[in-house]
Amino acid sequence: MADRLQLTDLSVEQLTSWVTNQGEPSYRATQLFEWIHRSLVFDFGAMTNLPLSLRQTLADVASAQSLVPLEALTSANGLTTKTLFRLRDGETIEAVLMRYESRRTVCISSQVGCAIGCPFCATGQSGFKRNLYTSEIVDQVLYYAQQLKVQEESITNVVFMGMGEPLANYDATWHAIRILNDRRGIGLGARRFTISTVGLVPGIRRLAQERLTVGLAVSLHAANDKLRDRLVPVNRRYPLSELIAACQEYAGRTGRRVSFEYALIQGVNDGPEQATELGHLLRGLLCHVNLIPLNPTEGCDDQPSDRRRMISFRRTLTRMGIGNTMRLARGVDIQAGCGQLRSRYCG
Repeated sequence: MADRLQLTDLSVEQLTSWVTNQGEPSYRATQLFEWIHRSLVFDFGAMTNLPLSLRQTLADVASAQSLVPLEALTSANGLTTKTLFRLRDGETIEAVLMRYESRRTVCISSQVGCAIGCPFCATGQSGFKRNLYTSEIVDQVLYYAQQLKVQEESITNVVFMGMGEPLANYDATWHAIRILNDRRGIGLGARRFTISTVGLVPGIRRLAQERLTVGLAVSLHAANDKLRDRLVPVNRRYPLSELIAACQEYAGRTGRRVSFEYALIQGVNDGPEQATELGHLLRGLLCHVNLIPLNPTEGCDDQPSDRRRMISFRRTLTRMGIGNTMRLARGVDIQAGCGQLRSRYCG
């Protein structure tokens, strides 16, 4: 199975090359792409407008799915569902569906594990295994798209905030976005995608040059290098001065504001002096800060800030003119923080 052609690795143009090499007319590629990405049909036998000979060839050499769901957990309020998937080589990843009033957002993974090593992240605690292939990224979205279709709903947003660092797997991540953006398939607009990064400066600068202007979210968590070196170890390679400069370039070229994710950790980064420092760091930058209570993990003793400290932190930012939102933790009862379900499953 591992050596089969993974069709969701391929754009329409790449499918066209493969289809014509099979002796079929080029338009069959668009038909095949639409079956998989628009109709969400993965059974070649059901692709009734394809000739029987092509369907048989596909059954012999290709696959339209690279993931096997192992376990799914839904939060008590029914708004968050996390799924653990097995990959072709036996590794596992997670993805999450989050339901909002007017949005259906899928949070997906880009790597098996993560090499960054943030101490409060369950994925980082498990270490790094490998990058995901494009098909493994795309198929997380298609899985939930198919689930929602049954309920006459559809995905509205895709965020790369699951396991791994998407900018460390740039080519596969970007190819997946281009496939999911294709109007012959799911057709999500560029503004419906958000890439989250811990601050890989070369990747941010590369993202700023792309034709599709997707959203950028930066996991910040600290406003000085000393603390961020500890909370986000990649800061030792790309310190805050370089990171903020790259974010300014991104905002300037794309006209889109940068979202900064700031996990509030009790007694670590949630005091009035840290809030003031953050306000000074971001002053003048087109940005927004998402304040999030830390999602506790078994491998870390840190705890989320209490509500009083969170409100005080937010007021300081607001007073300094920094746009911000206090986000509620979602799916705590189903271990929705990235890597938590996988850690439990892998033991």
